[in-house]
Amino acid sequence: MVTCSIMETSRAFLCVLSVFVAVVSERFVVLAAFSQSLDSDFTFTLPAGRKECFYQSMKKDASLEIEYQVLDGAGLDVDFFISSPSGQILFSDYRKSDGVHTVETEDGDYMFCFDNTFSTVSEKIIFFELILDNMDADEDPDDWKEYVHGTDMLDMKLEDIMDTINSVKARLGKSVQIQTVLRAFEARDRNLQESNFDRVNFWSVVNLVVMVLVSAVQVYLVRSLFEDKRKIRT
Repeated sequence: MVTCSIMETSRAFLCVLSVFVAVVSERFVVLAAFSQSLDSDFTFTLPAGRKECFYQSMKKDASLEIEYQVLDGAGLDVDFFISSPSGQILFSDYRKSDGVHTVETEDGDYMFCFDNTFSTVSEKIIFFELILDNMDADEDPDDWKEYVHGTDMLDMKLEDIMDTINSVKARLGKSVQIQTVLRAFEARDRNLQESNFDRVNFWSVVNLVVMVLVSAVQVYLVRSLFEDKRKIRT
């Protein structure tokens, strides 16, 4: 009798556990479909005298944020502009090394361009990052409730779980974004330091050569002052 009671208790526990796992798994599957923001970054080389343009399709009432930096190249500057699907220029920067712009979008393709036509010699290495928010605005945020069953039995506050997970996801995404930007700053600073290092070495060698030549000339002039140029008659 004791063995039968233990077996029934185990079966009941396993049944409750399976229901809990099923509810939680369905909950996380539904949450995975709610991609609140999309991040992407890209690094490319912009040749001298060239302009490169990129296109991004957006939805209405979404948000497009773009951040760019010039990592390497003479002057560390570039021209930048972003235009709406109708061709209107929304933002423009001239001869800047970095910038951040946010656009509340409508349906259509947005174009953003990097222009290096003012430079005839130096190419530029450019990093930019795109952050797309509210791209799933057409979906009903309450649709996930139809996938959830047994909430009364488990007494779960699914709304709180959803808010917490979305908050953690947003914070993690922001951390990744900050780390990417910091890596870009580090790459730009490293390139600048290496360029300064090469310049310092070059001018140090030039100064050394000039000092050696000046020293040789001074020695020659001093010796010429003490030379006896009179001819000895015999």
